[in-house]
Amino acid sequence: MGKLFTFGLLWYILGNPFLALLLLFLIAYFLDRRFIGLFPNAIRPFQIAARMRKLKRSLELNPHHTSDRLEMARLLMERKKYREALPHLEQCLKAISDSAQIRVDIGLCRLKIGDLDEGERWLQDALEREPRVQYGEPYLRLAEAFGPLDPDKAIDYLERFRSIHSSSCEGYYRLGRLYGKLDRVPESRDAYEEAIEIYRHLPRYQKRSQRAWALRSSFRLGLAPSRPRN
Repeated sequence: MGKLFTFGLLWYILGNPFLALLLLFLIAYFLDRRFIGLFPNAIRPFQIAARMRKLKRSLELNPHHTSDRLEMARLLMERKKYREALPHLEQCLKAISDSAQIRVDIGLCRLKIGDLDEGERWLQDALEREPRVQYGEPYLRLAEAFGPLDPDKAIDYLERFRSIHSSSCEGYYRLGRLYGKLDRVPESRDAYEEAIEIYRHLPRYQKRSQRAWALRSSFRLGLAPSRPRN
């Protein structure tokens, strides 16, 4: 009702329903970006493109500038250009051969291009070198990749992630989704409830990054079948 009232008020003020709808969307977008984070950042693609142009010029002048090459690779990953990112990462690894972080990035690129076995190998290598690399994020990405193919393996990876990063609403949300796909309803509900409970007890500065996952968990919990009564 509140949204309909706001739309009607804007229509009355602007005299045009399309302008009212556009303004309502812009208000919703800015509120989401400020407090929730479900919508993507509309400015970010332009920022990435500008930064990549500068990095490209820098690398043309100095091909051995490892930090610029690594930043270029990660921006390509952010743009989902994983095949293009791989050669940059492999060159960076030659310069920093003991880096677990770069191994994680290579593994993620391999996962994203469908080379799951090789991606898993790279990520496991990174985790063996540094068990808490990226706060256990590789376990989460492995679970995401193997979820459709091997849910049991994915759940095992999520449990490992949870042991490292127990305050992640995203981890519990993904755990709930996997349990749901396996028709393990009580475990699925427990995972969503845990995500919501974690969010409630997070300090304010952490809530912004976890709010979207808590909202998704609330939504899924509402859709999940009720617990069977004794």
